[in-house]
Order: sequence, then structure tokens, then C-alpha cells
Amino acid sequence: MKIIPIQSSFSNPMPESVLDDTQTAGELRDRLGRAVHDLRISVTDRCNFRCVYCMPRSVFGSDYAFLPRKELLSFEEIVRVARRFAERGVRKIRITGGEPLLRKHVENLIEQLAQIPGVELTLTTNGVLLPKMARTLKEAGLNRVTVSLDAIDDATFRLMNDADFPVASVLEGIDAAKAAGLGPIKVNMVVKRGVNDQGVVDMARHFRGSGHILRFIEFMDVGSSNGWKMDSVVPSREIIERVGAIFPLEQIDPNYTGEVAERWRYRDGSGEIGVISSVTQAFCSTCSRIRLSTEGKLYTCLFAQGGHDLRSLLRAGASDVELDRVIAAVWKGREDRYSEIRTANTAGLRKIEMSYIGG
Repeated sequence: MKIIPIQSSFSNPMPESVLDDTQTAGELRDRLGRAVHDLRISVTDRCNFRCVYCMPRSVFGSDYAFLPRKELLSFEEIVRVARRFAERGVRKIRITGGEPLLRKHVENLIEQLAQIPGVELTLTTNGVLLPKMARTLKEAGLNRVTVSLDAIDDATFRLMNDADFPVASVLEGIDAAKAAGLGPIKVNMVVKRGVNDQGVVDMARHFRGSGHILRFIEFMDVGSSNGWKMDSVVPSREIIERVGAIFPLEQIDPNYTGEVAERWRYRDGSGEIGVISSVTQAFCSTCSRIRLSTEGKLYTCLFAQGGHDLRSLLRAGASDVELDRVIAAVWKGREDRYSEIRTANTAGLRKIEMSYIGG
């Protein structure tokens, strides 16, 4: 069986030898020698927030046509793909969205994925549904959660989420996740200059000493709807300088090769923070992530224009051998390094929206 996947505009066509590759056990490496270790699975394109950097209301309004249920991968289809990737070296699976907790009975998917040996299972959420679901998710086999929170100031946070959710609802979710044992909890703040960057130190102050790990993320040009421009990016160096001026910091080693967040700890021992610098300090050279979108496409880069259709393959009755062959071809042909080559021209290209691939 010979299937030629759709190509990302940042990759060259695959050579015939890669397309004809037969199934072999073990780790996959791409054209730049990067192994596939992280699989991010988007389970829904729907969200109860309308964050300005992800699902701006001007594009994703109340009447936006989200994907019909039949176009979403079923739990069984997702698990089949996840098992193939685990056989090929994936050691972390992250469930994303949209807002993944909006997917009906997502705990059943968690339970099935938790049966895959040797894989850490995590989930990224805006947190507001965690008070109802945290304990169920833990019992289903989820290891930990990452919660998005873009300001500790209520007015700024409501501006960022553009759905009038208060900070208190997210903090309640974080507390519920901690009580359920879904830690250590990471809290992600996307920083946009002139919008929420004035609250960087306040966020650090709030979570310092809490046992949670706060991570600051540079505003990225993911998708084509968030109005990204370089002037809106607050470089990670500046964030570290701001926080460090109030709470002295020292840099520490990454937990593992390819960790995207640069780690810093408070010198007084009250915890750590991280910065994710996709714009100013690209980490493409060690990127080990692949993304499975809501409707079953594989994306080899967060900034890709095109994906590789697995849903058609799954629903055509492909065997595990055939599925493995296509997955291997996609990763072995990968040479994406968008953040290293970002220019004004590439930043303006139409790219897949974050709500489809979960960031």
C-alpha cells in the first residue's frame, strides 16, 4: 500500500525510499535527526473561551460552524493512532482542544489511553470544568494537568478570555486538580504586550510558593486570525528580568532533552518558573512533537499550513501495519523548523488555527 501524505509548505517532498518504508519496530527520527517522543491529541475544536490569541471572537463568534460530530475522530480511532505512536517511541500524550473537557465522556478516552504502557498522560485545559471533573479524570488514569491562565487581575483576564469568565473560576479548578492529585500543576500564561504584560510580576507573586509551576509563553503567530505582530511579543529575556528584579532567580537544567520551557528557580527556594521562547529563542532543533487534530490530520509543526489525513485511512479499514507505514513516512519526511526561519513573509502565511491542534 502506497499513500502519499499531504505536505506541509515547510517540508520538501518525501523521497520514494521513505514512502515505501515497511513497518519496523522502534523509534522514528526525522530528516534532522529528531525523535518523536510527544503526541498531542486535539479532541474537540470547541471552546467556552474566546481567547484573543487563539479563538478571537471576530472569527470564532457565537454562530461559528464547528466541526460536526461525525468528522471528529472517535475514541477508538484516537487510541489506535496513539498505540502506533507509542510503538514508535512516543512517551508523552497530551490531550488538548479547543477545550478538551467539553468533549463528551472524555474520561472514557483517558481510561483507554492510560492502558498504553510506558506513556505519561497529560491534559491542557482552561480549568473551569475541573471542579466537576478533576477526580474523575484522575481515577481514569490522567497523570497531571496544565492550566491556561493569562492574568491574575480579573479585568485583564476577562479581556483575554473574552467570554466573561472570572479568574476565580480558574483558580478553583487549579485547587480541584491539586486535591485530586493531578500535579505538579503547570500554569501557562501567554504574554501579549500592551494587553496583559503588566501583570507578569503579579502572576509570579501569586504562584510563588504554591508548588505550581508558572510558565510564561511568548505570543506566537499560530494560525491566521490572532493579528500577530512582532511588536506584541514580550521576549522571555524581558520577562525573566522583570520577575528577577523583584524575586531573584537562577537558571536550572532542563528535566529532559527537548524540554521547551527554559527553567528558572527562585533563589530563596520558593519554587520555579519557566519561559517558552518560540519566537525569540527557537527550539526547533530539539522539537519532538507531533499533533493529531480534531478531524484526524497529523501536523508535524505547530505552524504548518497542511496536515496528513489519517481519518480517511482509518475509515477505509487500514491495518495497523498500513497505519504504521504512513506514520513512519510522515515523521521520516519531516524537516520543519518554522521558528528558526520565521520572517515577515512566513508569519503572514495562512496556517492551521491553534484551536484545531491544541498549541
